Amino acid sequence: MPELLVNVDVPDLQAALAFYRDGLGLALRRRIGAGVLELGGAGVPVFLIAQPAAKPPFPGARGGRDYGRHWTPVHLDLVVEDVHAAVARATAAGAHLERGPEDHVWGRIAVLADPFGHGLCLLRFSERGYEALGEG
Repeated sequence: MPELLVNVDVPDLQAALAFYRDGLGLALRRRIGAGVLELGGAGVPVFLIAQPAAKPPFPGARGGRDYGRHWTPVHLDLVVEDVHAAVARATAAGAHLERGPEDHVWGRIAVLADPFGHGLCLLRFSERGYEALGEG
């Protein structure tokens, strides 16, 4: 079975460590060379990888990395005990609250961006969670 790893490109490792540690509660596991930090506490390893802005992500890319707010269909969802408290902690560390917290039949969610433009959601499931949406 494959193992899931999360890799997050950032322009500044120390600023990213401060945010992901202080804002989201992750812990530094180890430094890997000069450009990679491994964090724990999210259920899967999260690697912060130093990548300068404007550096192309792959040969032939039409553009380089942009750390302004951007959207991608793949983002981080962090399940927390108290969405309001988690939002307060994350925004105090530099996250930008974009929506919520708001309630849904499956639970509560807040949509944020980290200081590097990456989207993330803080959520708490109701008793039934996504099962409350029904089948189909």
